[in-house]
Amino acid sequence: MTLQVTVWNENVHEQEEPEVAERYPDGIHGAVADALAERGFETRTATLQDPEHGLTAEVLDETDVLVWWSHCANGEVSDEVADRVVDAVHEGMGFVPLHSGKNSKPFKRLMGTTCNIKYRHGGETERVWVADPGHPIADGLPESFEIPSTEMYGEPYDIPEPDRTVFISWFEGGEVFRSGVCYRRGRGRIFAFRPGHEEYPILYQEEVQQVIANAVEWAAPTEGSEAVWGEVEPAESPE
Repeated sequence: MTLQVTVWNENVHEQEEPEVAERYPDGIHGAVADALAERGFETRTATLQDPEHGLTAEVLDETDVLVWWSHCANGEVSDEVADRVVDAVHEGMGFVPLHSGKNSKPFKRLMGTTCNIKYRHGGETERVWVADPGHPIADGLPESFEIPSTEMYGEPYDIPEPDRTVFISWFEGGEVFRSGVCYRRGRGRIFAFRPGHEEYPILYQEEVQQVIANAVEWAAPTEGSEAVWGEVEPAESPE
């Protein structure tokens, strides 16, 4: 069965900054959705400006994995939609926040922490190291790969201890960062991936696109077992 992926983007930088619009003429959401479609996924896009931010209950019901890019407008996402996304993850939808999606309302609510970091602008080189080579999200990747210019993220990173840390990044300024981390929340899988700053063409890079595609495959819902909640009768009848 073809996985159904919704790519969400706040779509603000593309409208306010000509350089970003030139770099991503179809929006960051379009670039990510196109890369996933080329790899065989069924994709749709949604943005902050759409009614209910494009994330209605019907859309989320039809979404296997939600890929989320955001940066400057995290606070503009309605609490109702954020809670709807969190509920969908608990029920089994995969969630892949990219770059500053770590500051999104859904991710912070799922983590229960501030998700604070240190950061620095300036176009430094990043080397992304595969820390967990046996993990499916690392499939097809070299031992490490380089992003020529990016924004630096550095530790400490105020998140709960990850279930798995797939990638660790080093920056030429000397900092390191847990740049690819996995979690389970309820029935849902979450993979937060650091790269993707809008000032650089990072989301066109082959290795970055491969990571996102692998993450979508990994985060997709599994059938699992039926969950029964609330008061129930005894499973065994006493003699």
